[in-house]
Amino acid sequence: MKKFSLLAFLVLASLSMSAQRFIYVDTDYILDKIPEYKKAQEELDAIAQQWKEEISKKYAEIDRLYKEFQAEQYLMDSETRKKKEDEIVEKEKEAKDFQKKKFGYQGELFQKRQELVKPIQDRVYEAIKSLAEERNYDFVLDKASSGASILYANPKYDKSDEILKKLGY
Repeated sequence: MKKFSLLAFLVLASLSMSAQRFIYVDTDYILDKIPEYKKAQEELDAIAQQWKEEISKKYAEIDRLYKEFQAEQYLMDSETRKKKEDEIVEKEKEAKDFQKKKFGYQGELFQKRQELVKPIQDRVYEAIKSLAEERNYDFVLDKASSGASILYANPKYDKSDEILKKLGY
């Protein structure tokens, strides 16, 4: 009896699943075709590069101070040695704080990304939702998303170009 109920359940589940309609899109492909997105990414990359260079300079200065300290520490009295050590520690703290402020969770880069990229992504997701509702699709999978694992996708179900048309590209 258990085998029969399991078999019946599997048959019913497969019938209900076959009635569902789904498509996939490639959001990386879509976003790559949107000039504003490319421009925003380039701007973010330039900002990130500038901040990385600033951080590198800060750490190079710390490294220089540390090497000087290593070379001269035996010639210093204990008060001067402590003062130099504190200076190096403070510079390291400042560099880490700067790095966190720029690249950390909710940091300036994250906020700038929200400002520049999120509105474009929202437009794409609204176009996807609109297409799904118009055509009565039950599921829309994202081929680009690292969370979804699509091992094979029939190109006839790829609606990425339709989303671009809906967005005017």
